[in-house]
Amino acid sequence: MSRRTLATIAAVAIGVLATAFAVSRIDTAVRKLALPLNHAEVIREQAAEKHINPALIAAVIYAESKFDPRPSTAGAEGLMQILPDTARFIAHLSGGTRFVASDLATPSINVAYGSYYLRYLLDHYDGDEMLALAAYNAGLANVDSWVAHAGAAGRRLTMDAIPFTETRAYVRRVLDAQRAYRLTYPRELGLQ
Repeated sequence: MSRRTLATIAAVAIGVLATAFAVSRIDTAVRKLALPLNHAEVIREQAAEKHINPALIAAVIYAESKFDPRPSTAGAEGLMQILPDTARFIAHLSGGTRFVASDLATPSINVAYGSYYLRYLLDHYDGDEMLALAAYNAGLANVDSWVAHAGAAGRRLTMDAIPFTETRAYVRRVLDAQRAYRLTYPRELGLQ
């Protein structure tokens, strides 16, 4: 092979590698735009403290508020969209005595309360993420009722058997987002 042929092959190889690198960088940037992550340090801290996968907390935040903490029409507040009544329940469970509803606007407090409640639900359902997420969305009483009905029929409650369409979609959205957060932000979430 001549030098000219070798130089052409080397130039093409370098061009292919540079293009692949650029496409990879663009793909990562697009995924990060579509899947935002803010307050990663707070998420990591709460995940460690509450023994929850940080990608799950990020996914709940994504499903609840897409990291935009404006109040919902139902009155839920903050990143994890916690209702003031639920927050009072969490404060009571956790021994908090100084809770005021306006605290839910503070990201660190909101994520702490939401993570505490998520841990409570995970414990209540023996670590079953699907059931815990369904309860985060539809309420503990609803999910307990669905689980009891399924148990009375000799089966487990599956995602497809969740009676509320919105809750079924919510659980799928969070579980899909959890996988995406693991892939997109392993370093930021402390998963590496």
